[in-house]
Amino acid sequence: MKLQKLGFNDSLQEAFQIYKEQGLVPGRISLEHKRIYRVLTEHGELLGEVTGKMRHEAEGRGDFPAVGDWVAVQARPEEQKATIHAILPRFSKFSRKAAGLITEEQIVATNVNTVFLVNALNHDFNIRRLERYLLMAYESGANPVVILSKADLCNDVDEKIRLTESVAFGVPIHAVSVETGAGLDELQPYLGEGQTVALLGSSGVGKSTLANYLYGSEVLKTNAVREEDSRGRHTTTHRELLVMESGGVLIDTPGMRELQLWEADEGVGQSFQDIESIAEQCRFNDCTHNNEPGCAVKEGLEDGTLDASRYQSYVKLQRELAFLARKEDQRLANAERAKWKKIAGDRTRVHRK
Repeated sequence: MKLQKLGFNDSLQEAFQIYKEQGLVPGRISLEHKRIYRVLTEHGELLGEVTGKMRHEAEGRGDFPAVGDWVAVQARPEEQKATIHAILPRFSKFSRKAAGLITEEQIVATNVNTVFLVNALNHDFNIRRLERYLLMAYESGANPVVILSKADLCNDVDEKIRLTESVAFGVPIHAVSVETGAGLDELQPYLGEGQTVALLGSSGVGKSTLANYLYGSEVLKTNAVREEDSRGRHTTTHRELLVMESGGVLIDTPGMRELQLWEADEGVGQSFQDIESIAEQCRFNDCTHNNEPGCAVKEGLEDGTLDASRYQSYVKLQRELAFLARKEDQRLANAERAKWKKIAGDRTRVHRK
């Protein structure tokens, strides 16, 4: 298998040198299921597991391989198996908070050049949800591209594009339809050799259908959506990396109706640059935009230059991030205490021996 086709470049080659000297080979994670991994290598597709050392030293999910990761493996091609020893540095990482009450990172995809943020142009079109996806795309380090799917089901495509432009400043926007073929040729340049594109969006927006079209065959299962609300079931249940004939790589992901943020320090400034540029005009640097005199944000809301629903979305996301930061600080503190407690216990057992 030609690794350059999968995106193995000079930077990754340099990072891999230390592992090459140990007799390991590079591979890319194409599928993960309960800590069992499908790894694409120069020996073909292998089934991989992490080493005991790697498992022991991992402090959370983020320390385990994810779909899109480049890893250093000890290959056993005669068994079609591999042992994963290390993860190479990630140049981009799309994360969200894992489902449930535990504050933990879930990595959706890594080493992605372009993120296709898919939003359907039917009853499920949601500009507030798109804001969240844009926020995480900016934070990931990948380049966001908005795909407005199912254009054949929409009677006001131009209006939906205008609404999208109001929150996706300078981001490429493509209205497409797999049914009619409209706009699909515009997506091919993103999928050149060595380029990785991840498809992200809610259930029923047509990610798997789009992936099948771009791939050129029915490699992913698709389901119909409910007519009354245009919502679909989770067709894709896991993340999967597909190698295109063109040389590009496509990562399909499960639908995420509720995208819980993980971190977005830099992403907020890029996603809400309109609000933050207005806030810079406030009389006081620490303006809370409540009752302070000379508040440019309040003036913008009053005269209509700042959309109230967009500002409320901004405030909600800021509160969510602040809450998550407090929870994460507590989690890290607990993890640090547990780590030193374990080290102390290990030393005690060694001393007794």
